[in-house]
Amino acid sequence: MNSAANPEGTPAAASSLQALLPALRRWPDVEAANLYAADACDRLILDTCAAAAGPSDRWPDAIAVIGDHYGALALGALALGSTSVRVHTDSLTARRAIEANLARLMPERAGDLEFCTLEQVAQGASSILLALPRGLDVLGEQAAAAAAVADPGAKLFAGGRIKHMSRSMNEVLAAHFTRVDVSLARQKSRVLTASTPRDEQPASSFPATATHQVRGTSFTLHAGAGTFGAARLDPGTRLLLENLPDLSGHATLVDLACGNGAIGICAALENPQLRVDASDHSASAVASTLAAAQRNNLAGRITAVQDDALGRLPDASATLVTLNPPFHIGNTVTADIAFKLIDDAARVLAPGGTLLCVFNSHLRYRSELARRVGPTEQLARDRTFTVTASNRAH
Repeated sequence: MNSAANPEGTPAAASSLQALLPALRRWPDVEAANLYAADACDRLILDTCAAAAGPSDRWPDAIAVIGDHYGALALGALALGSTSVRVHTDSLTARRAIEANLARLMPERAGDLEFCTLEQVAQGASSILLALPRGLDVLGEQAAAAAAVADPGAKLFAGGRIKHMSRSMNEVLAAHFTRVDVSLARQKSRVLTASTPRDEQPASSFPATATHQVRGTSFTLHAGAGTFGAARLDPGTRLLLENLPDLSGHATLVDLACGNGAIGICAALENPQLRVDASDHSASAVASTLAAAQRNNLAGRITAVQDDALGRLPDASATLVTLNPPFHIGNTVTADIAFKLIDDAARVLAPGGTLLCVFNSHLRYRSELARRVGPTEQLARDRTFTVTASNRAH
């Protein structure tokens, strides 16, 4: 690390950071040999912010962090000398990972880190660290929220892996800040530095609203940019809904990884006796599901909460679970997150209970569903997706 990363020119903070980053864990998220809690991109974001400090060579006392996954940016800022770090992460799993790493590695600094909403995190901030998200819409939502409340001279340091970056990201940031600079590449990473929020911010197209129809049932989705699919009905979810079996024997549907709430909304409209217990690790998804429930006059029958898988529910407590699992964690494609969700669904299902699942056909999850849950049959398949029903073994 260069000398600019040392607050007030001392090497102690840089040494502390060097020791901190390899010690971070992903828990309670999926952990595997090829999955890391900190990477070269996190280091480059921290170094770029340090180098921008100017002649005083001083790391910012107060800093805002958006989209941190496991604490590399937030705890890294503490290690480099910040005394006040505000963090926004949409994921409950990410928040718990950051909290766990803070408690394990820097317990004496617990009072210096605060979790905030996206609208609050950059309030008055002059330095903002951001891990670039997958979607341009999400980046736009984050940049708009930061620019609206940050210090007039604020700088936002947005880093990502080059293979996941595009020129469109520069354009999104330029819509909200007057200048965008691009760093040199380092270890296949770059940082976009957006400086000085614009006085006039462009209008946002989010939350978005859209109406859909499946099997004669019409319903409306209302979702933020950070929700999977936003207000769209993704093809996998549509295929599952078009092939829902008879649900008249169920009183409650547990909608795991609910996203925009489409599965629970449509199922509840088709089955007047059904109550929906929805959850997602994403705060945006939970808010979108609750908003959709209101718009479809289902607020009294649908609940939605943030959860890490189905951690809130006891064993053998559900007769019906639906799942459209993600196949990536951040920008890393992996089946591990789907298997974590499937395993927790199996735990929560009562004997004889059913897991309805849709997945990309090439992933061939059917054998895993049979092994992890119980006897599994195919309900539908098209060129891209497969829908299955797995019955919990007695």
